[in-house]
Amino acid sequence: MDARPQPVSSTELALMRALDEVYTATPFYGSRRLQVALQREGWTVNRKRVQRLMRLMGIEAVGPKPRLSQRHPGHRVYPYLLRDVAIERVDQVWSCDITYIRLRSGFVYLMAILDWFSRYVLDWELSVTLDGQFCRDALERALAGGRPEVFNTDQGVQFTSDAFTRLLRAAEVQISMDGRGRALDNVFVERLWRSVKYEEVYLKDYAAVPEARAELKRYFAFYNHGRPHQALEYRTPAEVYGAVPALASAGSRVGC
Repeated sequence: MDARPQPVSSTELALMRALDEVYTATPFYGSRRLQVALQREGWTVNRKRVQRLMRLMGIEAVGPKPRLSQRHPGHRVYPYLLRDVAIERVDQVWSCDITYIRLRSGFVYLMAILDWFSRYVLDWELSVTLDGQFCRDALERALAGGRPEVFNTDQGVQFTSDAFTRLLRAAEVQISMDGRGRALDNVFVERLWRSVKYEEVYLKDYAAVPEARAELKRYFAFYNHGRPHQALEYRTPAEVYGAVPALASAGSRVGC
């Protein structure tokens, strides 16, 4: 059963929607430039409010910064293993991330797991909170169908927790965590979020979590099985990943 999203005032929700759209277009903007961009759109907002909403929405600027997002001081941080590594095959590297998804009267968080070589979305999950359980649920399902050589994440508390990394260690997967700059570390997931937002979320008005879940399920089936990528020589992620033959119908192996 889907829990209710966090209550948000209509004014705050409208500002969050505007912030999400600016951030999706310019993920390298920090709070100061996001504040300026919002002010240019007519919003009266200070930097402190932008920073608070960024924390609430689980977003941060892509690129070098003096401080990383929400690390837990008691969690182990693993080294980054992918510097100068050529991505040459499926299941070489998987990665995951979390993004904000707007609803008509609130918002939810979306977590997805992506194979770097094929861009195939292995699994995904929604949650009304940033509690780590929804991340572990998606990871367990993805690992039930295969395993990567390396799993890369940022240093968010959901991914550094022992409960999350224990699943990877049990599957004998090497764990890699982003360094100070995420611009190259997680570029494939950042591109996925842009596609999800521009091709699905911004075109819809989800009334509640069940509708968002149903529509995102349809979108990810399309993304995996029906959307050719130029970088993949105009093949779909499913064709490259080997999940289905080239002409198979959409909607088979994606979570939720």
